[in-house]
Amino acid sequence: MQKRMQAGFTLVEIAIVLVIIGLLLGGILKGQEMITQARIKNVVNDFNGITAAYFSYLDRYKSVPGDDPNASTRWTGARNGSANGRVEGLYGATPASPDLTQALVTAGAESSNFWWHMRLSGFVAGATTGVAAWSQPTNAVGGIVGVQTDAFNTLTGVVVCSANVPDKVASAVDTQVDDQRSNTGQMFGRTMAAGETATTNVTSLNADANYVETGSAQYVICKKI
Repeated sequence: MQKRMQAGFTLVEIAIVLVIIGLLLGGILKGQEMITQARIKNVVNDFNGITAAYFSYLDRYKSVPGDDPNASTRWTGARNGSANGRVEGLYGATPASPDLTQALVTAGAESSNFWWHMRLSGFVAGATTGVAAWSQPTNAVGGIVGVQTDAFNTLTGVVVCSANVPDKVASAVDTQVDDQRSNTGQMFGRTMAAGETATTNVTSLNADANYVETGSAQYVICKKI
């Protein structure tokens, strides 16, 4: 009776397969790193771009956007701010259309009015009519970017906040634009709790002591303009 020879993989074939798997894994990891770096760059650009637009508006109109008391004289239908030098309301406040129909925007709506003034002036791109005109833009990680006055008990003045930022991105952004610490300098950060949204009031909350990269944590990061 003739014995059958069972064919198997040679060492060379196994080595080739391992090399291919290694190349595939390397490509995937490299691609993920490129995506992360792109997100970091985009979030940094959000802070820099809004800061530049803010000062351009301030220089041209001598008023804080959102708080500008003369917006209605420049743009038909625009709503004026209260002219107290602050952007009243929360960075993540739901756009309040009823408030924006008033001749003078109520205290809680200037953080929405900010975007309307900026878009009407052309310093920020986007719609100039309807709810989209006074809605916050979206950041590179699917959260929102908003503006308010004061944050985290320590940041005073007008601040830009970006929500739902992955831990690795938040830490890298702070490293690039500030001091890499979540509770010192000009940028502060705080871990968002499970189920937390950008509507949480961060004005009187404390920032985290440090950024912690767990791979699943998300932060709201705010920077003073």
